[in-house]
Amino acid sequence: MKIYTKTGDDGNTSLQGDFRISKSHPRIFAYGAVDEANAALGIVLSNPLDEDVFNILQKIQNDLFIVGSDLSNPNLNDVKNRVSLEMISVLEEKIDVFESELPSLTNFILPGGIVPASQLHFARTVIRRAETLTVLLAEKDEINSNCIIYLNRLSDLFFVLSRIINKRNGRKDILWKI
Repeated sequence: MKIYTKTGDDGNTSLQGDFRISKSHPRIFAYGAVDEANAALGIVLSNPLDEDVFNILQKIQNDLFIVGSDLSNPNLNDVKNRVSLEMISVLEEKIDVFESELPSLTNFILPGGIVPASQLHFARTVIRRAETLTVLLAEKDEINSNCIIYLNRLSDLFFVLSRIINKRNGRKDILWKI
């Protein structure tokens, strides 16, 4: 099978269910940003990481395929590959577990620290953009609202994991100074 199909040469693309839409449609921007976040996460995963951090990030990479699939399927009656409340609960549980290792925040912190923490901060900002684009899509088309919640929780988890990676490697949070 060839990688190029030439079916998108007119500026349109296919969605699940044989729908065709413009490549400039908000749906394409939303799941494209999810794909970009997944690629950014792949960069993070190329670093040596603690096993618990590696395992949850690898699970999230798989989950992001579900988010992208969900956003690419305008037929909400098709229930396969949809973001679930269980997926959101897993993120919340992991946030609570990892956050229990961290000192409470008293200031805003700047993104940075060791390389994988900095990369995860970057992935967090891509997730925030994906969330924003998904909200814009939801204003135009009906979507599974769990996608927005999942992306919101995921950016929170990435923030916490960035701090965990730094802490476990002897780096303190970089405090914002005014």
